[in-house]
Amino acid sequence: MMFQVKFLLAQLLLAVSVQSNSQDYLPIDCDDIYQHDNKSSSGVYTIYPGGPTTPLHVYCDMETDGGRWTVFLRRIDGTESFFRPWKHYKAGFGNVASEYWLGLENILLLMMRKENELRVDMEDWAGAQAFAQYSSISIDSENAGYQLHLGSFTGGTAGDSLSNQKDMKFTTFDKDQDQWDKNCAQHFLGGFWYNACHMANPTGMYAPYGAIGFENVHVIWQTWKGWNYSLKTIAMKIRPVAKCSCTV
Repeated sequence: MMFQVKFLLAQLLLAVSVQSNSQDYLPIDCDDIYQHDNKSSSGVYTIYPGGPTTPLHVYCDMETDGGRWTVFLRRIDGTESFFRPWKHYKAGFGNVASEYWLGLENILLLMMRKENELRVDMEDWAGAQAFAQYSSISIDSENAGYQLHLGSFTGGTAGDSLSNQKDMKFTTFDKDQDQWDKNCAQHFLGGFWYNACHMANPTGMYAPYGAIGFENVHVIWQTWKGWNYSLKTIAMKIRPVAKCSCTV
């Protein structure tokens, strides 16, 4: 009997040891992947922000401004509809090799693990590119409406279209948490942290510039191209804030 107990304890310790050792090699985000191999190219990778039993596929930008960016929203060609209900925005949808939304629960997990900065990259239909960067970003849990907390605008050629929407809760056409007496997501065809309603609408309707007659329903970044310019691409991405390695 004693032998069996010792054997079972040994097996349990071995299992715990193997699990803890394997977790050491499970990347939480694209920054971890880059730190493990700084020659990694941009593309789809598997990360584990929720632990070893919940792998998550994500697109990593390993080139822009030093790389290490984990992309949580990507619009490039209109193949994916972003006019979706709350449960889709909560869980995530799309194809990480193309267009996708990572999911509010997954974004929450990522932002809980490290302090992150935000970068938004975009392109117009003439091939011009611009970006906006923010010192920090985090969100609250679903019980708190996935409220957005955004740091200061730190620069970028696209200008600051997002600060107007900081401290807002997330809204979809079937869950209204914005500051308007109507539903911003329902009227502007997306799902986002709307105020009353937006200067940035990255989940809006995708279409070539001039193709849609309705106002402000497009993929918009107002401070760069105005209210009714429908952007060709936009991506929202995070990476851990660089820690100072100074010596005192």
